[in-house]
Amino acid sequence: MDRRTRRFFALVLAALVALAIGAALASRGSAPRRPDAPTVDGVVVGVDSTGLANVSAFRLRTDDGRTLQFGLASLGDAVAFPPGHLAEHLANSVRVRVWYRDDGGRLAALWLEDAPAT
Repeated sequence: MDRRTRRFFALVLAALVALAIGAALASRGSAPRRPDAPTVDGVVVGVDSTGLANVSAFRLRTDDGRTLQFGLASLGDAVAFPPGHLAEHLANSVRVRVWYRDDGGRLAALWLEDAPAT
């Protein structure tokens, strides 16, 4: 390989490395974060859906015995915890933690995670 071709490949390699670093930094800054909102833990006792991809709401029996209904229109982590995953929690009674907002008596789930073991 001649000197000119080596220089060209070195420039292309440097550009690819710079793009990869830039993409990594950009994606790190835009990752969704847990909201600063109240939380509640419990067992999913109902899921309102027309299929795994179309979940509109779910019901949660809290650790203190209340049953709460949450809408999912504001869910911020639907990639990490897809709403369809609630059906699995319904089937196996694995507890979930819900970060939520109270919109005048209507509860909106903002973030979902598996609840820590008690």
